[in-house]
Amino acid sequence: MTLTETPTQRTHLTATLILACLAQFMVILDVSVVNVALPAIRHALGFSEDGLQWVVNAYTITFAGFLLLGGRAADLLGRRRVFVSGLVLFSLSSLAGGLSDSQSMLVIARLIQGLGGAIIAPASLSIITTTFTEPAERNRAVGIWGAMGGAGGAAGVLLGGVLTDLLSWRWILFINLPIGLIAAAAALRLLSESTNPQATRNFDLSGALTATVGLSLLVFGIVRTDTTGWGNVTTDALIAAGVLLLGLFLLNEGRIAAAPLMPLRLFASRALSAANVIVMLVGGSTFGMWFFFSLYLQQVRGYSPLHAGLIFLPMTLAIVAGSVIASRITLAVGAKRLLISGMVVLTVGLALFSTIQVHSSYLGGMLAPCLLTSIAMPFAFIPGTITATSGVAAHEAGIASGIVNTARMFGGALGLAILATVATSRSTALLHHPTAAVHTADQALVSGFQLAFLLGAAMAAIGALVAIFITPRRAVGTAPAHQNAPAIEF
Repeated sequence: MTLTETPTQRTHLTATLILACLAQFMVILDVSVVNVALPAIRHALGFSEDGLQWVVNAYTITFAGFLLLGGRAADLLGRRRVFVSGLVLFSLSSLAGGLSDSQSMLVIARLIQGLGGAIIAPASLSIITTTFTEPAERNRAVGIWGAMGGAGGAAGVLLGGVLTDLLSWRWILFINLPIGLIAAAAALRLLSESTNPQATRNFDLSGALTATVGLSLLVFGIVRTDTTGWGNVTTDALIAAGVLLLGLFLLNEGRIAAAPLMPLRLFASRALSAANVIVMLVGGSTFGMWFFFSLYLQQVRGYSPLHAGLIFLPMTLAIVAGSVIASRITLAVGAKRLLISGMVVLTVGLALFSTIQVHSSYLGGMLAPCLLTSIAMPFAFIPGTITATSGVAAHEAGIASGIVNTARMFGGALGLAILATVATSRSTALLHHPTAAVHTADQALVSGFQLAFLLGAAMAAIGALVAIFITPRRAVGTAPAHQNAPAIEF
């Protein structure tokens, strides 16, 4: 505690950080918590192999598409008000998802959950970036916030396994209700309200809709290629429509919208642009990793949800440890160096995942790639997040946080669609090949997973090249600190 900081200020800062991190942990956890439960959900509601990924992507698509709108709403309507509204929406849609008795009801509930997450995530980060104004403290707080996101992704698989095995897959959704409502009540009591009264009150709803619908059509079209092929008229039309709408989104943001959700002028910063590309590639490569490794453990190795969840425990611990280290050394080492090392290690880890066989042992075939990818993720995401949000004016904190989260979720949704399509096509081709008799169903599945992991490694390698050749040396901004900004220790 510094001499200028009072106990009341310290309590306020601590409460703010805890609530923001808890919310971020919860919304990122729900990206991965369903992975271990996918076989149980498929059995209960009759999902097809292709349709199953929509349990994941329904959440990530609306999350990605409305993050920018969530960031704008936080800046204009009040960060606390929007944060609490998002928590309530997220909690109630989780309840609806847990009560689902049909595929459509679950997918719709997951879509609304994604909307709630899109409101919560940028509000939580903008609350942090506007509360912590001294550069070192701000970076440390953002680092802890990023660590909670990384831990949420890993813990989701473990928690999903425990709840599915001991209770039911429905409890992976029910658990959000008490946590979300308690967090909302605490936020109303403990957080201070903040807005930007000078901002133009234009939400750019057309921008949010074109981004969300465009991404949805693009992902849907890519998924359909597994059954229709790339030459199918309907499939190609869906993909073309998705690309067109995303193009219209960029046109709207650059030329039409009076107050764009994603001001293209922000991308004049080479650091911000490079960081968002890297974060998008991290999402694209790692979302698929959680998905395929979960299916491998249960569908190929026959592990129970609990056993599969326990396999992810070392990954959770490695992400937490890596996050603590990364958040503390980013300023000392430099974001560029940390980004490069993180993306290189992630590439190696995913490449090792591609060598997994039907009967690979845990110690001999799984542990090394698990630990490498887990340590690498925070070493890439935390300096990437800090870089992407550094130097942004306070009234645009919500926009900047929305962009970096959008990049991650957009990459995750699109990457999972591409990798799942490639993996399924590979497995199907082997089973229907003239020499299919030499391939068991497990061997065909694993071959598809191997190809997906290899393509994920290629995505990470591209991210490493961006970090090496495009990210500037001085990647972390040094926004001027407020003279009376209180310090906080952890």
